[in-house]
Amino acid sequence: MKKIITLLSLISVSLIYGQDGAPANPYYNGFNWNQTGTALKNALATKITTTHTKELTYSQVWEALKITDLDPQNSANVLLVYGWENGSDSNVTNNRSRDKENNGGSNGQWNREHIFAQALGNPSLGQIGPGADAHMLRSCDVQRNGTRDNRLFADGSGNSTTIGSNNWYPGDEWKGDIARILMYMYLHYENQCLPTYVTTGATATTDSNMPNLLLQWNAEDPVSQYEDNRNTYLGGTPSNSNFRQGNRNPFIDNPYLATVIWGGPIAQNRWPNVFLTNAEFNFENSISVYPNPSNDGTINITTEANLDEINVISVNGQLVQQIKKSISIDTNYSVSNLPKGFYFLQLNSNNQSVTKKIVIN
Repeated sequence: MKKIITLLSLISVSLIYGQDGAPANPYYNGFNWNQTGTALKNALATKITTTHTKELTYSQVWEALKITDLDPQNSANVLLVYGWENGSDSNVTNNRSRDKENNGGSNGQWNREHIFAQALGNPSLGQIGPGADAHMLRSCDVQRNGTRDNRLFADGSGNSTTIGSNNWYPGDEWKGDIARILMYMYLHYENQCLPTYVTTGATATTDSNMPNLLLQWNAEDPVSQYEDNRNTYLGGTPSNSNFRQGNRNPFIDNPYLATVIWGGPIAQNRWPNVFLTNAEFNFENSISVYPNPSNDGTINITTEANLDEINVISVNGQLVQQIKKSISIDTNYSVSNLPKGFYFLQLNSNNQSVTKKIVIN
């Protein structure tokens, strides 16, 4: 959810963070949070790999998903990734929820969707290890799963759909989930599960294996209670009587970890007492402006500062748009309805000012 800023309106949105204040304990006890970039990436990779003490069989995943993927509104059902409605039309393939016991391989049932498509791993993920990791597998309508097939994830909007003939948009509700799963798989299984194997588009300047699109989705779609529930169950203590793996997905615990590692759009920070204290906050480094150039007259802005003023200035020095109002922390913004041309975007916060050049095609 994001703030939309236009010349005419400023719409406030409140965000609720399920884990404000501190990392999930005791899982991260003793972890060094002073690390950044590759050092943090490697440390988290070690953490999630060494704590993955129970590997589920591919058959056990069926039972795991009946627990992890429960619909928060109806515990008799599981949520179906890529789905968006229930009963408003005759097309059951777009259902968002279904009886948890109605699983299998027939039309109208749900099966196990590999968010990281099996065949796209190098080597193929198979049905053990990465291919049976319940952090990566999701309940999905059988036919919708088949439609996604091995298509690469690509940018889009609205509900899940094919993009061209070879790509797939997971839907607005699910894109953040997808990004955080693929980040987890990258850290856990390294070269076998590079995010670039399953995602289109340019990559981060900090890591040629990390698509910018995933950083964008991670920032645009905050963590849901459903994701937290999955993570909490799978990260619990494994035993012979449960389907817990013992490890967590750190990017669900705090999406901002991706920002600390790879940069890009600033994601939801669920641990404000761990990251971005007043002593270490750098206004200029906190700002991300994208897409730039823009093809639709809209520029997105992410920063964790309280913005006192946003100015859009033409190359001739003319003030095109101005918003003068305190804006709450930890949100994304958009400046919209800009005509084609070159502009300077001036952001002011607490007697600090940063100017970015933007292009509207």
